[in-house]
Amino acid sequence: MSLIVDRINAFSDNYIWLFHQPGSPSACVVDPGAAVAVEAMLSRCNLELDAILVTHHHADHVGGIDALLNNRSIPVYGPGTIAQVTQPVCEADNLVLMGTTFKIMAVPGHTLDHIAFLAPDEPLIFCGDTLFAGGCGRLFEGTPQQMWQSLSRIAQLPANTQVYCAHEYTQSNLRFASVVEPDNTALSNRVAEVRQQRLRDEATVPFALADELATNPFLRANLASVRHAAIEHSGRILEEAGDVFQVIRDWKDHF
Repeated sequence: MSLIVDRINAFSDNYIWLFHQPGSPSACVVDPGAAVAVEAMLSRCNLELDAILVTHHHADHVGGIDALLNNRSIPVYGPGTIAQVTQPVCEADNLVLMGTTFKIMAVPGHTLDHIAFLAPDEPLIFCGDTLFAGGCGRLFEGTPQQMWQSLSRIAQLPANTQVYCAHEYTQSNLRFASVVEPDNTALSNRVAEVRQQRLRDEATVPFALADELATNPFLRANLASVRHAAIEHSGRILEEAGDVFQVIRDWKDHF
């Protein structure tokens, strides 16, 4: 991987991502909900902010943009529905930033305007609140079918893709996943690994897509084990993976 990606902690569990090329003084930031934390990282690393990327319109992702634009004339890339965005991007658009090509993916579900920034050559994806380690975003605006389709598209990326989501929700997500698939050995091993990471106060993000394919019930709604759990929970016959996903998402919402 040629990009350097720095993690910035914000609020109680948000992650803001700052990326740049080795030796370059320029950087881009993804979903800057808090400007002060971003400015501190820029100062500490002797970097200048060149661009802002936004995945969706929630306040904890856009709240720092106005302050970061003070005394800076830089582009803001993101959905055209967001007021601060100066360069709207959408599905199939390409951006070249820090010498890296990013493909824009529309991933509605959490919000209707949600996008992700995919860098296939790294490979990595900044996916905002669509996919989490062991989980996925709540459906504030989109439908279960939209979210299932969005997650299915991400699931088709190379398994070594590094996923940069925006929250540290892993432990609670895996607790739920373990209820859905109690006999999943890969999942029980991941639970133990994540427990040790968090005891050491280590972040569990980024993570490899391969880990999600093996342990995340929201990516596994097309598999018999997750379908069986959803049927048992709902008491309904569920034939389609999208219907299984809807049951699992509702189950998690009330877990």
